[in-house]
Amino acid sequence: MAASVDGVFVQSLADKIKTSKILVVGAGGIGCEILKNLVMSGFKDIEIIDLDTIDVSNLNRQFLFHKEHVGKSKAQVARESALAFNPNVEIKAYHDSITTPNYGVSFFQRFKVVLNALDNRVARNHVNRMCLTADVPLIESGTAGYNGQVELIKRGLTQCYECTPKSAQKTYPGCTIRNTPSEPVHCIVWAKHLFNQLFGEENADEDVSPDTADPELGGEAGNEALSTEANEKGNVDRVNTRQWAQRCGYDAEKLFNKFFHDDIQYLLSMANLWKNRQAPTPAKWGELGEATPDLTGTQRDQVVWTLRDCGDIFAASISALSTELSSKPDGDHLVWDKDDKHAMDFVAACANIRAHIFNITKKSRFDVKSISGNIIPAIATTNAITAGISVMHAFKVLQENYKNCQSVYMRLRPNPRNQLFVPERELTAPNPKCYVCAAKPEVMLKVDTEKITVGEFRDTIMIQALNMINPDVMMEDGKGTIVISSEEGETDCNLEKKLKELNIVDGSILKADDFLQNYELTITILHKEAGRDEALFEVIADPDTLKPENQAKEEESKQENGAASSNKMETEDDDDDLCIVEEEEAAAAPSTSQKTAPEKRKTEDDAGPSTKRVKVSAPAEDDDDVILID
Repeated sequence: MAASVDGVFVQSLADKIKTSKILVVGAGGIGCEILKNLVMSGFKDIEIIDLDTIDVSNLNRQFLFHKEHVGKSKAQVARESALAFNPNVEIKAYHDSITTPNYGVSFFQRFKVVLNALDNRVARNHVNRMCLTADVPLIESGTAGYNGQVELIKRGLTQCYECTPKSAQKTYPGCTIRNTPSEPVHCIVWAKHLFNQLFGEENADEDVSPDTADPELGGEAGNEALSTEANEKGNVDRVNTRQWAQRCGYDAEKLFNKFFHDDIQYLLSMANLWKNRQAPTPAKWGELGEATPDLTGTQRDQVVWTLRDCGDIFAASISALSTELSSKPDGDHLVWDKDDKHAMDFVAACANIRAHIFNITKKSRFDVKSISGNIIPAIATTNAITAGISVMHAFKVLQENYKNCQSVYMRLRPNPRNQLFVPERELTAPNPKCYVCAAKPEVMLKVDTEKITVGEFRDTIMIQALNMINPDVMMEDGKGTIVISSEEGETDCNLEKKLKELNIVDGSILKADDFLQNYELTITILHKEAGRDEALFEVIADPDTLKPENQAKEEESKQENGAASSNKMETEDDDDDLCIVEEEEAAAAPSTSQKTAPEKRKTEDDAGPSTKRVKVSAPAEDDDDVILID
């Protein structure tokens, strides 16, 4: 109903609910709950988008889906199931990615409020930027195990999703992965790289083999390589492992002996590697011992496989994966998925064989999946609570009652004030130096201009690090030289050139923009020479106030009570099964369940709840190098 106050027409909340168009981004664990809450609350006009399809592993918590829906579109099935709760609702479902050009600023401007229920950083960054540009309130939510969060993002009023820096994803040097693993996770990362070498996108990952001259030579290559003068590719010329594997018909015995015997013999020829560490013991096909009797059912996932089990499963997965690859068009490839039986079997078997060789503790298939998938157990109840608070925030947004839309955190253990649901006392203002929502977004980029190519600059820095979709980059050199164009083929001639070859050096200023996101950014180049194991670039958005999460926490821990600091942590994962935790976070905040993204802080007083929070968000799906576990 409507009312009149001092002659001014005032629409009631009930009327606003009926007439407001709502967008839900994501139809996973939180998205299903949000959609159900919206249709049960009286919303009449809802749109939902999700690129994913339903997997069996989703069924334990994404209650709108059932066995008969496996393999179907999450968005479409969520729509059909939600209509069973309230058939008098208009729901439009998109089985698509929110980052495609089909969903630009004009698309977002159609909505009164957007509710995020995403499980990856790339999509969150994009929706954040689109909502800022369209000036549409965004309700961001996420869960990680028993922890959950809901926050409002409103242009000019609150911090945006990118106002604080994400923690760098931890990686190991390639030499550790290839030559001297010492932890189970090193072997798991190696196995995932090996999957890509054999079946995945060619050249997508660095070689996991030592520097052998030919896959068929193996151990014999060691002495020759060590006595050969280095060339531009290293001390030997490599032969493509994929091509060799295809020539030998993906013969399991040959592959096994190459990776787990011959390559190890080669490593043993490097005597200096083993002066202060235990040397590996090569494994050979046909000498693998006994298998576990009746390795079936849940036991297959829960027990630690014998070496013979690993060999048998290695052979079976190789056969299945090579058959699947051969059925694809020429040039196509497989994509590793933790929920793909044969892909997961391959990684678990290879990781455990390598662990055996290097005298490292082996893991069950379940444990390998937990680590390799960068995930933590998802809790359906946390998703439901988080979704409920998200819709309550939507009510306040429709009433423009923004001051009462403080961020809310759900925790397994009470904070010092005995609260499981911990609200912030006030909204967090935008960061004036944010490179996304500031009046004049700008960053400094420390980069090795002599090593980074324009193609790497576009893909690794502009797209992956700075979260653009299809950037254009121009030099401020008085000529407006175009470095990167979003028009297909226009600047392909630049892609293999080093930045320095285009006169992009220390002090150069670049202007970047992304038409899709309606986003412009000024980039000041600072040349740095990167060492062998150093990153080739570093983005500095705000050196004074945007400190990495762990550094800031170390400073705060000197002043804050340790028990209180673990009660308020911000989570940003959604419907994955497991996730990862920074080792430093685990020490400071034992109830946290994932890593990344920055902290937002206020000063804690004696009367108020703990306000320290650690944002955690799902790493990229292809984050093979993330190795942090709780």
